[in-house]
Amino acid sequence: MHLVQILLPLADNAGRRFDGAEYGRVRTELSERFGGITSFTRAPAHGMWKEGGHTTHDDIVVFEVMAREIDHTWWENYRAELERRFRQETLVIRAIRVEML
Repeated sequence: MHLVQILLPLADNAGRRFDGAEYGRVRTELSERFGGITSFTRAPAHGMWKEGGHTTHDDIVVFEVMAREIDHTWWENYRAELERRFRQETLVIRAIRVEML
């Protein structure tokens, strides 16, 4: 079993916040495909990284789904679609192997 986490920004690079409907669309798409979803949207996480000699900050929300197998082609295509919709050069989608207890 895998836990797949999708990290989405609250705003684009110009600081314009995304419409809540975009997050609802992601919730619906993932819920329909994977049968359920967990979203952490009430208290945004704060991201920070160094790029080109300066530090960049971002507020993000996290969506999680469980999947028995990872369909890499589907996830690559979906990540590209989310990058387009959220106007990002790169979005982080990561999978963590989990053991169900």
